[in-house]
Amino acid sequence: MTDAYQVNSDQSSTDQNNNDQSNNDQSNNDQSNNDQSSTVTLQQLLENRDVSSTLARERLAQQLAAITDLNAVLDIAFAQLRLDSRQVSENDAFILLKSQTPNCQQSRRYLQQAAKSAAFILSELDPEALLSEANAPADANIQLNDNKLAAEQPLTNLPCPVVYVPNIRDFFGDLVQLRLQYAQPVVLPTVAAVTGTNGKTTISQLVAQLTQLAGMSSAVMGTAGNGKLEALVQASHTTGDALAVQQFLQNMGAQQVDLLALEASSHGLDQQRLQGVPIKVAIYTNLSRDHLDYHADMDEYVAAKAKLFDKQHFPSLTHAIINIDDEHTQTMLDTAQASGLKVWTYSLDPSMNATFSAASIEPSLQGVTIAMQSEFGNIEMVSPLLGRFNVANLLAAIAAAVALGVDIERISDLVPKLHGAVGRMQRVASNNGCFIVDYAHTPDALSQVLTSLKAHCEGQLWAVFGCGGDRDAGKRPIMAQAGLAGADRVILTADNPRSEDPNIILQDMQAGMTDEQYERTYIEPARQKAIEHAVKNAAANDIVVIAGKGHETYQEIKGVRYDFDDSVILQQALKQAKRA
Repeated sequence: MTDAYQVNSDQSSTDQNNNDQSNNDQSNNDQSNNDQSSTVTLQQLLENRDVSSTLARERLAQQLAAITDLNAVLDIAFAQLRLDSRQVSENDAFILLKSQTPNCQQSRRYLQQAAKSAAFILSELDPEALLSEANAPADANIQLNDNKLAAEQPLTNLPCPVVYVPNIRDFFGDLVQLRLQYAQPVVLPTVAAVTGTNGKTTISQLVAQLTQLAGMSSAVMGTAGNGKLEALVQASHTTGDALAVQQFLQNMGAQQVDLLALEASSHGLDQQRLQGVPIKVAIYTNLSRDHLDYHADMDEYVAAKAKLFDKQHFPSLTHAIINIDDEHTQTMLDTAQASGLKVWTYSLDPSMNATFSAASIEPSLQGVTIAMQSEFGNIEMVSPLLGRFNVANLLAAIAAAVALGVDIERISDLVPKLHGAVGRMQRVASNNGCFIVDYAHTPDALSQVLTSLKAHCEGQLWAVFGCGGDRDAGKRPIMAQAGLAGADRVILTADNPRSEDPNIILQDMQAGMTDEQYERTYIEPARQKAIEHAVKNAAANDIVVIAGKGHETYQEIKGVRYDFDDSVILQQALKQAKRA
């Protein structure tokens, strides 16, 4: 799932980007789990010594001290913090954030709408420029400057005070946390965070499973859902906004969760949605071409990921777990070492002298037998997870579990009890042939999946996949070539076409294909028919992987989400073909 926000004429000022839909998850901002009927002032939050978030209070005090105009609102009582102007009730404090797709007219409307009820407003945008009588274009990126135009509606005429706080993301998470803790003091979970292009969901799930099997109460937050392992709730974004993240963290603390394993997306890190989260262990998987419709280039993408290993952003950090098989590793290593973290590495190559490595890997259709060597001892274990890349994911999770206090001597007994995340190398039962559903939606991820399954395959390897609409079109032919390089037979089909014509997407994917490649390719825009074709034509000793959507239970076409679950459709096709 792409983690970005879309500007919508009815949408809040929450961090947004025009790459994906968002309904703000409503739960993000309604604070239903932490209802705050009483009011409090910013000054009271700073003076409250009963909360457990001492570090957050100290950071907030330091940040607020530098805001010269803050005295105007320090002693104004407010009830809840809001990011959505539609949800502002009397005495709420509204936070106006800059949209990732600038739209000053919308932002002005949010400001004016919220001001009718809010106790006060903290604005990341310069409010005087925003209210300027000059009719700035909708996409104007409002910035503070020395030549402010006269405002058509002066700030003093608004119903509530508005304070310009251009650096509000530096402390907004701390502010939310302190407000929540004031209402309900709880011990927050220890947090392990995973970043990278591929593997985040699986590793976070494995970390949570390992720690829970070792006796902790564990939860996850990410693409596959949020909550305790046995009670996940689907989310629309990998990393929610700062308000949603802190509310969820508070909720897990109230449920006495010991460990939260979360996915840290590049969008979330870049937009500081994880600010204030007490991350102890940071994990890096890999980087490949993705989200370049958001990031300007790969360098910017790498820099966003590296923020996770910087103690200036996350002062609770103690350990960095880093994949040294990846080409972008050095940036993460340099950042972690500069922060004084304990750096542990992992690798599939035993010659790399990593902290954790695989000395041998023996695949079978039942799983993988792994001889792991580490600085803490060597163990042999049997993992039920298919694929060589899942061995790397497992090494990362084991390293994180050890950093969180799990005795490595227990690992070999715990690993056979693990299971993969839904839609991640998920095997769908059949009486002949092997059928897999996987989320691989980037060229690198697809290559890894196919390479891993090739080691298990006695017959032909089939790949059924497409590319999403309204996304980086440049990766479409690359995606097709990745499939053709790794699979014997390829079926190109629709993914989530969104507003685009699926046939146009498929045409883009076919760019540069050779005659030989066309001979091994079947093109079917209808995804269900494509899956049925694979089931009908694959031999008993073949492996078929349905890639791209994984855990997703919908297909988005022309702005409408239709029920569509690859695993369910595959099960139906197998029954129809009498293969299940």
